[in-house]
Amino acid sequence: MTTHGIHTIDTGFVRPRFDAAYLVVENGRGAFVDCGTNHAVPRMLAALGDAGLAPADVDWLILTHVHLDHAGGAGELIARLPNAKLVVHPHGARHMIDPAKLWAGASAVYGESVMESTYGRLRPVPAERVVEAPDGHIVDLAGRALHCLDTPGHARHHLAVHDVRSNTCFTGDVFGLSYRDFDTANGPFILPTTSPVQFDPAALHASIHRLVALQPAAMHLTHYGRVEDVTRLADDLHAQIDAMVAIAHAAHGKPDRHAVLIEALTDLYAKRAVAHGWMQGRAALVALLGMDIELNAQGLAVWLDR
Repeated sequence: MTTHGIHTIDTGFVRPRFDAAYLVVENGRGAFVDCGTNHAVPRMLAALGDAGLAPADVDWLILTHVHLDHAGGAGELIARLPNAKLVVHPHGARHMIDPAKLWAGASAVYGESVMESTYGRLRPVPAERVVEAPDGHIVDLAGRALHCLDTPGHARHHLAVHDVRSNTCFTGDVFGLSYRDFDTANGPFILPTTSPVQFDPAALHASIHRLVALQPAAMHLTHYGRVEDVTRLADDLHAQIDAMVAIAHAAHGKPDRHAVLIEALTDLYAKRAVAHGWMQGRAALVALLGMDIELNAQGLAVWLDR
C-alpha cells in the first residue's frame, strides 16, 4: 500500500524484507531515500517505472548514512539519474566523492572477493552532484519539505528525514531494526543496532527522543519497512540500549569477551521475543538475527575499548 506517495523498495540485500529503500513522489518528481548496494540499482529503476516516473524525474537521492547496505549503490544509481543530486551528512560526503577509504575499511573486515560479490565495486559520485545536509537542512521535492536531522548514535554521519507532508520519518538505522518476520498480534518487534565503529549510547538515546518529539505517525526503517506504535517502540529501544550497555560492562576484561557478548545479546533478544509473543524458538531467532547479533557485539566491543 502506498500512502502520501511513499513507495517501499526491497533492495534484495541478504534476504527478502531485510533492506529497504524508499521512493517519495510529489507532483511528478521523485526522491529516493537510501539505495542499497549496486545490485539494487535495477530494482530502484523498476520502482520508478512502477510509480510512473522516468529516471530524469528524480531530483534527489538522500542517504541516511554511508554504510554500504544503505549507500553502496549510490554512485551507480546517480549515474543513471541525469537530474538528481545526492544529499548526505557533511561527515559522509567525502566518502561518496572518494569511496576508497570506505572500500578499504570494509575490505579489511570482509575481504575483497566478498566485497565484490556482496556490494559490487563502489563508484564515486561527482563532487558537483553532492549536497551536504547539516542539521536542519531542507530538501525541496516539488514544494514538499523533507527535513534532514542530525541523528548520531549509530554513526556520527547519520541523518534522519522528517517528511512534513506525511508526518513520518525515514530513520536509516537510528530507530533500530524491525523485521516483519517477528511481527505478532502485539505488533512489530524492534531492537537497536550498534554496528561497528561509532556506537554512542547517550547520542542514540538523544536521537530517538528527538524523533519521537516530532510525534510522527510512523517510522520508515531501512530494516525493514513502515512501523507505527512509535512511542512503544521507542521505549523498547531505550530499554534495550541500557541493557546492551550493561551487557558490555559485564563482559569487560573477560578473555572470551566476544563469545560472552554474543551469548548475552542472544539471551536478551530471545527473552524479549518470547515476551512479545514470538514463539518460533532460539534457533530460528539466531537464523534471522545472527548477523545483527554479531555486528552488535562488535559495536559494543569497539565502544568499550574507546
